[in-house]
Amino acid sequence: MRKTSIDKKDFAKELVKIIRTTKDKRKLLESLSDYHERDIAEAIAQLTETERKRLYAKLGARKMAEIFSYLEDVEPYIEELPVDRAAKVVSFMDADDALDVLDDLQEEKKQEIVSRLESAAQKDVRRLLSYEEDEIASCMTNNFICIREDLSIREAMKELIRQAREHDNISTLYAVDTEDKFAGAIDLKDLILAGVQDNLQDIISSSYPYVLEHEKIDECIEKISEYEEDSIPVLTEDGKIAGILTATDIVELVDDAMGDDYAKLAGLTSEEDLKEPTRVSIQKRLPWLVILLFLGMAVSSVVGLFESVVAVLPIVICFQSLVLDMAGNVGTQSLAVTIRVLMDENLTAKKKLFLLGKEMKIGFLNGVSLGLMALVFLGVYVHLFKGYAWLSAFLISGCVGVSLVVAMVVSSLIGTIIPMFFHKIHIDPAVASGPLITTVNDLVAVITYYGLAMLFLVQIFHI
Repeated sequence: MRKTSIDKKDFAKELVKIIRTTKDKRKLLESLSDYHERDIAEAIAQLTETERKRLYAKLGARKMAEIFSYLEDVEPYIEELPVDRAAKVVSFMDADDALDVLDDLQEEKKQEIVSRLESAAQKDVRRLLSYEEDEIASCMTNNFICIREDLSIREAMKELIRQAREHDNISTLYAVDTEDKFAGAIDLKDLILAGVQDNLQDIISSSYPYVLEHEKIDECIEKISEYEEDSIPVLTEDGKIAGILTATDIVELVDDAMGDDYAKLAGLTSEEDLKEPTRVSIQKRLPWLVILLFLGMAVSSVVGLFESVVAVLPIVICFQSLVLDMAGNVGTQSLAVTIRVLMDENLTAKKKLFLLGKEMKIGFLNGVSLGLMALVFLGVYVHLFKGYAWLSAFLISGCVGVSLVVAMVVSSLIGTIIPMFFHKIHIDPAVASGPLITTVNDLVAVITYYGLAMLFLVQIFHI
């Protein structure tokens, strides 16, 4: 059967050509209406400043608002607009998108635009600005449809059509009671399929999930992401709808959380931003580096205790980094698995013990495999290139192999126990575990390797 393929179009490239060649305003707007605003945003980034300004003059503020919402770094484009025009564009954005745009601007420019926003938009933006950055309401949008629960099906449909002119998040509608308190959610499909004789109350999901406006993002993001709804309402303390979190908002929050966890594994307090001041970046990195400095001193001190081994058998130092690196790699793997498993709040003690046993078993089997490889290959290497007798060469490589087995088993144990411990005492394991485990594993590997070398190679076999 013959396969057919569809060439993937470069819409941005097409749009650049259209914008540059179409002079008539009406024809240009008709052509642009066939493309998604994200593609138009990508095309705008490829235009010259002069070309963009000509395009801005033809686009309405509402259309520009939709396009600007998709720009990665909007500051240079906002700067190309007069302040009044920029304020009008931002006024047409959803409050959360507007806030993202304003956050990219210098403080003076930001305040100037905020002061010129239309009253409703200004109110919404200032409200979002009033929340702390780590509060869930700081990420919500005002783009949602709200319907009274005591309406008829026909009245609800009319209200939907009326509000849809301003709000395009219509797949889920939110119901409120006579006091404007959240009463549940209505699936658009259920409303469409409902007959005029049906009762609106019957299609309202009264147990629909929600979050409170002052909840911390890191405390509720996992919960709301598990519901997999296209939007989640954000309620005030008195039960009224302050805004909603769209599926896009939730994805961005999860992505940010993953970025922060990645940063924490590296010993940072949070993910760094490109525009972040050097002083702030230093403050994020320095505390853990100071702690690790002293732990590193401890490792170095332990190495110093085995100076006699190095003096008698200098070749052992050649394989130190091999043992340390493998132990660190195994510990990091166990750490990553453990943190992922610990996301399950219902994890029982039995399951934790199973995880511990499994990781140690994996560490042992991998250690044995690598240890045997080290025994063979390093033994041949030491004999051929370092001039040691076959017996001495394989005793040295055997010491490395056994050290790998022991170090990898212990590292698996440490990489599992430490995050479990921090999770137990309510400390984020991602923050505390990453750099700590690396250094602790180095300490374990050094003691194991040089201890075995001293005991077997020097004291027993007198190599």
